[in-house]
Amino acid sequence: MAGIPGIDLNEHQPNPRYLFRQPVALQWFENGRLMKRHEEERQAAPLSGRFELFLDLLYVAILANFAETLAEDISGAKLVKYILILAPTWHVWADLRELMNSFYNDDLLQRALILWIMAVLVMYGNNASLVDEDLGAMRATVGSYMVARISCSAAHLLYSFASYHHRKQQRLWVSLTLISMFIYIPLYFESVSLRGKIAAAAVGVVFEECSWVFCYSPAAKKMLKAKYTTAVDIAHEVDRYAAFYIIVLGEYLYQIVVGSPAAVGFNLSLLHAIWVLIIAFCLNWLYAHNDGALQSTHPFRYSVYTAFGWAILHLPLVASLLASGHVAAASAAEDRFRDPERWLLCGSLGTGLYCLYGLALLYEDRDAPGTLMLSKRMASDDSNVPVIRDESSDSARA
Repeated sequence: MAGIPGIDLNEHQPNPRYLFRQPVALQWFENGRLMKRHEEERQAAPLSGRFELFLDLLYVAILANFAETLAEDISGAKLVKYILILAPTWHVWADLRELMNSFYNDDLLQRALILWIMAVLVMYGNNASLVDEDLGAMRATVGSYMVARISCSAAHLLYSFASYHHRKQQRLWVSLTLISMFIYIPLYFESVSLRGKIAAAAVGVVFEECSWVFCYSPAAKKMLKAKYTTAVDIAHEVDRYAAFYIIVLGEYLYQIVVGSPAAVGFNLSLLHAIWVLIIAFCLNWLYAHNDGALQSTHPFRYSVYTAFGWAILHLPLVASLLASGHVAAASAAEDRFRDPERWLLCGSLGTGLYCLYGLALLYEDRDAPGTLMLSKRMASDDSNVPVIRDESSDSARA
């Protein structure tokens, strides 16, 4: 095999296995300059997708359960409940994404953490849809969510002692995460009204989103006076968001086959199922082609603000398309929609399309004028604060 061109013998060698390894940052900024580990120190990073893909399989079931709960009884109150139980699962997923992006080393501790978080999410997914019906389910849901977030925070805190490159921001993130957990305490008490619990949960979700933005923003880095600051592996980050998006699109496809709703032969239900397939295919197409430019700069590389905007827009994007996907797929088994189903389908699908449009606007179009029939030039290049980046690398500021 040594004489065969294009074959790397290192690819066929078994990777060394360790029970425990010292966590080290895979990429970081040092006084504004991007630094990366040597490739041999980063060899475990590409393998992170295997375990993260396994985690995503659990999210397939959890998200399908949430969407089905909403579709069974469509109302404003149920929509609020749907958003408030979906957002926490997104935050847990984001915690693991951040950890794997910066510190993946494929040791026993990280594998045990992923398995532990998945076990806790099983409890969350089984109880979250019943939070408005049973106090025990409410307590189990909130408790499992707090355990998942605190477990991820404990891992970040432990890693901050082992590696100094992300230390200050990690400890700030852990502090704000623990503060956010106190917001959910009223949900345990029977004396607190359901409206009060909804308000507390909404405040908690918003606070967690804002704290994430603040911890990794230039303002926090300036406040901490940190010599070393966080950086992300853009390829891994984009792949993880894309994987979650594809999970959501799976909701369009699952119900048009399971249970054979479009049998037998050629019929109107089969036509409905094919149209649902086309909708999902087009949504994936729109996401994959970004802004449609031949030459463009990803929001993670363009500016700090576009990077945060791109990440934040994914939560309403997946929430809306998940709901519309479940209702659209149900059309294969139904002759016509009721008004609530039609309202949910059109409203959520429209919201998802606006989110996709927003994602496309965040890309920097570098095509020369006249390259495409429909050009996307909404603002001048100097309207955004540039992000410190290494064009030859695959990492940039979070």
